[in-house]
Amino acid sequence: QVQLVESGGGSVQAGGSLRLSCAASGLTASSYCMGWFRQAPEKEREGVAAIDSDGGSSYADSVKGRFTISRDNAKNTLYLQMNSLKPEDTAMYYCAAEDRYGATWYRGCRFGYWGQGTQVTVSS
Repeated sequence: QVQLVESGGGSVQAGGSLRLSCAASGLTASSYCMGWFRQAPEKEREGVAAIDSDGGSSYADSVKGRFTISRDNAKNTLYLQMNSLKPEDTAMYYCAAEDRYGATWYRGCRFGYWGQGTQVTVSS
């Protein structure tokens, strides 16, 4: 059974940094496309960043240059380093893993496994 458990969210002032972690079990993270999504109140969920099985990464334009997605294969853990945070980055952040039956397409990957989310709040 696949489980994704996020941590690292919190409250920070604009310009600050946070690092989100996603511990994966039931799959080998390095073999799958993994990603981060976010959903702000009254907005649709949007893709933030993805990393494929070859290690290639891609980002939403709104976070490019500020966020970095990475993966520690030994720990089977996905990360999202978020720098220069802005109030508009406030959202619930979700970790996701590729699933052949998944309903969400992003950056060429089909996502179907989801974590429970971790809240990020950025104040001005």
